[in-house]
Amino acid sequence: MLLGRDNLARARNLPRKRDGEGKSKPKKKTAIDGDVTEVPGTPIRIKSVKKAKYCPPVIVSAPGVRLDEDITFRTYQKRQTTGRKSSRRHASEQEITLHSTKHRTVDFTAREEEVDTRGEPYQQEYVALYDPKTGGLEVIAAKKMVVRGTVRAKQADEDAMIAPADIKTYQDRKVDLGQTFGTRKAKKIIESNRINAIGPKRADQDADGNAIAARLDSAEKATLSHIGQVTSTMASRDELQAAIDESKPVPRANLEADEVADVYDPKVIIGTDVLKAVPVRDWQKAVEKNENIDLASRYVARRIGRVGKQEKPLEKLRIMRYLYFLILFYVTAKDGRQRGTKRVPPKDQLAKNLSPAPQSVIDSIRRKFSDGGEIRKFHMDLIMTHCAALSCIIDNFETEPRDLREDLRLDSKTMNQYFQEIGAKIGQRKAAGEAKAQPVAKLAMPLVFPKMSRGAPMRR
Repeated sequence: MLLGRDNLARARNLPRKRDGEGKSKPKKKTAIDGDVTEVPGTPIRIKSVKKAKYCPPVIVSAPGVRLDEDITFRTYQKRQTTGRKSSRRHASEQEITLHSTKHRTVDFTAREEEVDTRGEPYQQEYVALYDPKTGGLEVIAAKKMVVRGTVRAKQADEDAMIAPADIKTYQDRKVDLGQTFGTRKAKKIIESNRINAIGPKRADQDADGNAIAARLDSAEKATLSHIGQVTSTMASRDELQAAIDESKPVPRANLEADEVADVYDPKVIIGTDVLKAVPVRDWQKAVEKNENIDLASRYVARRIGRVGKQEKPLEKLRIMRYLYFLILFYVTAKDGRQRGTKRVPPKDQLAKNLSPAPQSVIDSIRRKFSDGGEIRKFHMDLIMTHCAALSCIIDNFETEPRDLREDLRLDSKTMNQYFQEIGAKIGQRKAAGEAKAQPVAKLAMPLVFPKMSRGAPMRR
C-alpha cells in the first residue's frame, strides 16, 4: 500500500504497538465444558449459614512447605475452664491447633494467624456447598490456618557425647604455644615447671586385679615427713581463738563462771588495792543530804542518786567513781602527733583533771591505758570495753548505752560493737513517752563473743 507524503508523516508520529498487542481479545465468552447441567432459569439462593458444632472446616495454606497428599493431622483444642454453658464459646470461635508427626524428620503445626504474609488481617473464611439441581447454597464458617514446619530434634548417641581423649586442655595448649614461640626465659620456666610437677600416680593392682594404694617413692616420703614435722607444732583453731581473745583490748573475763556476776569481777579488772583507794565519801554525804554534785558525765549524773541510796552502796559507788575517772582520762586527753592517737596531759594537769583521785589510782590508770604518755588505738578500745563492762555491773547487767555513748562521744554502732566485744547481747526497748526505741545491752549466760573472721573467699 502506497502512502502519500502527508499520510507517511502522520504515520511516523503514531506510537508503535508492542508485540502481542496486534491481536484483540475475543468479545465472546468461551463456553466451559462440564458434565453438570444447570437447570435453566433457577436462581441461586443461600439456604443457611451454619457454624460447626464440634470442629469447623479448615482452609490451610503452607507457604514454603511442601506437604504430602496423604498427611494427617491431629486436632488440639484448649480446655474451657468455666462451667457455665452460656459463657462457653462456639466451636468455630475457639482456638484450635493441628499437629502432625507423620513425616520422618519434620513436625508440622498449623495455627491460626491474625495477619497474612503481607501484614494484612485475615478475613472470615467460609466454605459453601452448592447443589446445582436445587440451586441451594449451604455456607459453613471455616478457619484460616497456616502450616509451619519444625525440624525434629534428634537424640544423640552416648558415644557422640563422650569427648575424645586426645583433646588438650587450655593449660596444655598454652604450654605448647610457649614451647613453640616463647622466649628462652619462658621456655626455661616451662621446663622447670614440668620437672617439678607432681603428677597423679596410677594405683597398682594385686594378683587378682584389685586396685591397691600406690607406693610412695623416697622423695614423696621425705616431703610428707617434713610436712608432718611442721604441722605438728602449728596451733589449732581453738588455740588461735584463745590467743586472739587474750590479745583483744577487753577486760579479763572468767569464762568458766556459772553466774554472770562472776564473769567480770571488779577486783580483777580494776584491782583490789586500786578499788579500795577510790574515794567516795564526798559522794555519799552529798547523796544523803540530797545536795547537787558537779559532774562531767551524763551516765554518772543519772545514776548516782539511785546507787547511793542502796543498802550497801560502797562497792558500786567505787566502781562508778573509777568509771568516772576513766571517762575524764579519755575526754581530757589531747590529740597526739600521730593520727588516731591521744596524748596524756602532764602529771600536774592529769592530777587536776582527775581530782580527787589519789596518786596510786592515777598511776594505775596511766600505766594500764597508755604507753609512754600516748594513748593508741589499742588503749582507746581497752578504755571503751572497760567502761562497757563497768556500766553493766552498775546497772545489774542490763544497761542503755545511750548515756555512756554521749560521754565518750561515739556513735551508736561503735558503742554497740564495744558491748558485743564483752559478750553482751544488743536489743531494742521503747521506754514510756519516747517515740523511738533505744538499744539495750544485756549480759546474760551464755555470753556470745564475736568469732574470728575467716577472711574473704578466694576468687577463682
